[in-house]
Amino acid sequence: MIPDILHSSSPNRTSSTKGWYVLTAALVAAMVFITLFSGRCAFAEDMEPASIDIKDGDYSVEVSLTGGSGKAFVNSPTWMKVKDGKAYATLMWSSPYYDYMIVGGEKYLNETKDGGNSTFTIPIMTFDSAMSVVADTTAMGHSVEIDYTLTFSKDTIDDKGLVPQEAAKKVLMMAAIIIVVGAILNHFVQKRRG
Repeated sequence: MIPDILHSSSPNRTSSTKGWYVLTAALVAAMVFITLFSGRCAFAEDMEPASIDIKDGDYSVEVSLTGGSGKAFVNSPTWMKVKDGKAYATLMWSSPYYDYMIVGGEKYLNETKDGGNSTFTIPIMTFDSAMSVVADTTAMGHSVEIDYTLTFSKDTIDDKGLVPQEAAKKVLMMAAIIIVVGAILNHFVQKRRG
């Protein structure tokens, strides 16, 4: 049996009491909605990085980013480090204006100190399915948290040399070697002529 106070026709129920019940119900509904649909539920803090059955070390992995305005991107492939059987990614954003990310309820700060594009080392919580993250940008003149999803493709894990920055290092190293060898050869040719 429902108590009389809950019946709208009850003489003991005032309009302020009815308003209080409506407000309480609205707040409870809002909290449930935020918990279920924001991607930042109370259980997120309990998440751990994905376990992976490969040797500890440095690798590359393909990553896709969705969300936000669609203008931002992260470099792919990106660096992946396996430590104690857990996977971590070092993401480089297309912008220097990201100051922190939130992954699994934890806040990760921008690691770039020289003014270059924002870089973060974050845990990879899952492979081959969308992983919700939040990235805070100051590009609009004030701090704005933006919801994104990252998807790391497990079947693309490969040598870290496939990361564009690593490949650029190899090209620069080869160019330096060619210049040095060319200078040495030029020296001997000039010495013979002279």
